[in-house]
Amino acid sequence: MKKLAVLLFAALVGTSAQAAIYKVDTQGAHAFVQFRIKHLGYSWLYGRFDKFDGSFSYDEAKPEASSIEMTVDTTSLNSNHAERDKHLRGKDFLNVDKFPSATFKSTSFEPKGDGKAVLKGDLTLHGVTKPIAIDVTEIGGGKDPWGGYRQGFTGKTEFKLKDFGIDYDLGPASQTVELILDVEGVRQ
Repeated sequence: MKKLAVLLFAALVGTSAQAAIYKVDTQGAHAFVQFRIKHLGYSWLYGRFDKFDGSFSYDEAKPEASSIEMTVDTTSLNSNHAERDKHLRGKDFLNVDKFPSATFKSTSFEPKGDGKAVLKGDLTLHGVTKPIAIDVTEIGGGKDPWGGYRQGFTGKTEFKLKDFGIDYDLGPASQTVELILDVEGVRQ
């Protein structure tokens, strides 16, 4: 059944026969979805999402055919402060009771040389879907000590909260959130 799911995923995203499918390694905690936003313009507030899942396809010989799909459990937001997390999960921000997940589905992968690329796709957050671009850097890939093969990337993007219907006023210095993504996948 698992093999059938991987084959269906490959068919749906239109990968070539040489592209490998990778499962994001959340079980081993080798992937991270983090964010930061300026706090009143005086410092950075960092946080992360503890629960997410996804898969990607990647072919080193044809990287432009790469694709990724991710789902983030927005209820797992963690900024290391319980009261702040409650507020961020509430109606002023993520409204996780109504929108318990966010998704990203890529639409293109544009290699720029030296392991760098631009990943474009649709982010659905707070019930709003918008195109975003993520600057990506390949960290590396190869065999792991357990007989598997891994591939890793890091990426950054930023967007305005109001573009996703989050209009709580944090002041002019706190309108844009940055996402920092570190993804290590295990070839299936």
